Amino acid sequence: MMMMMRRCKEILGIMAILWVVVLFYLYTSADNSNKTGAEMLRVMNEVDILRKKNDQLQTLLNQQKEEKLNSHMKLQDIQKKLSQCKKTPLVDHKSAVAQICEPTEEQEILIKQINDDAMELSFFVTNKVSKLKTSNKVNSAAVVEELMMGFNTQQKSLLLDIEGLITSNSDWRDKEANKLMELVAKRIHHVQNPSNCADGKRLVCKLNKGCGFGCQLHHLLYCFLISYGTERTLIIDSEHWRYSQEGWESIFLPVSNTCTSTDGQHLQHWRGEVESRDILVVTLPIVDGLPNRPPYMPLAIPEDLSRQLLRLHGNPSVWWVGQFLRYLWRPQPWLDEELVRTQVQLHFQHPIVGIQVRRTDKVGTEAAYHGIDEYMKHVDSWYETYQLSNPTTSTIRRVYLATDDPSVLPEARTKYPNYLFISDSSISQSAQLSSRYTKGSLLGVIKDMHMLSKCDYLVCTFSSQVCRVAYELMQTLHSDASTYFHSLDDIYYFGGQVAHEQIARLNHKPTNNEEIELVVGDVIGIAGNHWDGYSKGTNRRSGKTGLYPSYKTVEIFPRVRYPTYPHAAAST
Repeated sequence: MMMMMRRCKEILGIMAILWVVVLFYLYTSADNSNKTGAEMLRVMNEVDILRKKNDQLQTLLNQQKEEKLNSHMKLQDIQKKLSQCKKTPLVDHKSAVAQICEPTEEQEILIKQINDDAMELSFFVTNKVSKLKTSNKVNSAAVVEELMMGFNTQQKSLLLDIEGLITSNSDWRDKEANKLMELVAKRIHHVQNPSNCADGKRLVCKLNKGCGFGCQLHHLLYCFLISYGTERTLIIDSEHWRYSQEGWESIFLPVSNTCTSTDGQHLQHWRGEVESRDILVVTLPIVDGLPNRPPYMPLAIPEDLSRQLLRLHGNPSVWWVGQFLRYLWRPQPWLDEELVRTQVQLHFQHPIVGIQVRRTDKVGTEAAYHGIDEYMKHVDSWYETYQLSNPTTSTIRRVYLATDDPSVLPEARTKYPNYLFISDSSISQSAQLSSRYTKGSLLGVIKDMHMLSKCDYLVCTFSSQVCRVAYELMQTLHSDASTYFHSLDDIYYFGGQVAHEQIARLNHKPTNNEEIELVVGDVIGIAGNHWDGYSKGTNRRSGKTGLYPSYKTVEIFPRVRYPTYPHAAAST
């Protein structure tokens, strides 16, 4: 800008000199009888043109001065805003006071989108190149192998850069995430501990669903979300619980300190939020038989917290579920001691990747068989990335192995001797169908869920309830652990959830008969991510079902008007 102003001044000086020369020319030529009227007219026209150009240049110079002043004022405004940026004193490990500046909403959302795009690109290229590798072209295999190695290294470097960008605001994010988590905990505590239980509305959830512990936990969570949304206190009826005749409270703390029974009130079946509004105590069926479903089922998130959640977390739906699981997952003192003791005995240390290999009754019915090699491919990838970010550290590659098949551990140790596998074989034995519904088996699966949730990364199948519980628990231990996993089959889901939908952010023209068209703004009901760069879903506009590039869509998180419990803070 300064150079342009100097240039304008130089031009103005030249124009002034030309103006003087022209006037002198006119004066000295006034008596020249050889000048014709036409020549005089031409000269006058040239003078007029020069005058106009001079005026234009003067205007340009004034504009440049004004722009300089405006730019200076804008700079001062930016500096003022930066100085007024929200700051919170934190004491770091050196006891020095650090300052935290809040990033923009767009920055936080973009960071997560870049991360998703990079991962989808990796899935896509790896899949295409793997197919090329099996072709019959001469020497193609060696070229492709080199290409894959180079691409994977660069992709990991990209993700590390993104992680560095994310962690640059980790103090702010941790602070805001903890505030949000404590706010929700206070609200839950408030509704779970009414001052007058006898007159309070309650929802009874019977822990009698005929399935494993992970499934039963999700049954309780479904009840909990609806009781919270309808401003009712949750009461767990665990009489004749198949895992322990002593009931839920022999394992975990009570979900209420002030309201734990129906006080002899007649239980009535749920008929709907409006239909049951005046009923004091209602009971819920299993989710498959729930009539007049309320809007509080996952993947919905509370409207009043949605902006903060979308900024802080890559999957706000699982974060929301995790907060209710956190409240349920409060071990009795004896269980808490047992979990700590197990962690010490197994020498559980970081870094560590958790894998859960589910076999027995699931294979061939609810899930496909996955060999140990499929899991370890992603474990290898995580440790390679870890080594890139810690090049001078000698890393012990630890894996926590949870499985219901006792043969998996010796197979893993034989095939992967460079890994240290940590596992409790007694848990695998107790998970057999013949002994699954015992207190010993329950303790084993609780230990597995606990340990898996504490791992740095999780490789499993989301078709398994144990895997999904571990992932949900993981969200309560970090400000954002939404990407700390790889599922070999399903995307995350919650039984009985509302429709899982995405919206197209980019157009897509099908390249083959398996793909569907996307137009920006199209709503897609997603059936699953194939983890190869493509997802499968149904375009609500066209009604067509097929594949589409995953990166061309973004998630839709339904916002629901949950109660906000404004008196929650005062009651705790």
